[in-house]
Amino acid sequence: MIKVLNPNFKSRIEKFLERQYFMKLVGFDLNVIEAGTTEGWLTLKQEHQQQTGLVHGGVTATVADIVAGFAAYTVVPEDHHVVTGEIKISYFSKGKGDRLHAIGKVIKQGRKLNFCEAEVWCLDGEKRTLIAKATTTMATIFPEDISRAKN
Repeated sequence: MIKVLNPNFKSRIEKFLERQYFMKLVGFDLNVIEAGTTEGWLTLKQEHQQQTGLVHGGVTATVADIVAGFAAYTVVPEDHHVVTGEIKISYFSKGKGDRLHAIGKVIKQGRKLNFCEAEVWCLDGEKRTLIAKATTTMATIFPEDISRAKN
């Protein structure tokens, strides 16, 4: 069971999204923010492809990391932050299509670590294919860690 420690998690994440410069560079749009889960979309362009015209594995891993990380942000206290401590991604199918849809979920909530999963789906017209699944460990950064890092 997911316990939300910040009832204002949605507005906090929306503010963070304004400063997600790499996410904007890639073109990913995180548009579902709920307790323990986030979702987003990426319209695929040529710059998202590797040399054979398929979605680059790094793009797939990036969107998986984004949704898993922000899913973890939905369950931490307001003055805490989250960073990726570990990510493992398995690629199931080629990514060729129009858009990616990524879904991140908190699987096991903890005080210092949140274990999350992400699915990345590729849409090619009406066809929807699960192309990758990631498991992540999201480490919680406490306020005292942030102030110590500033000194």
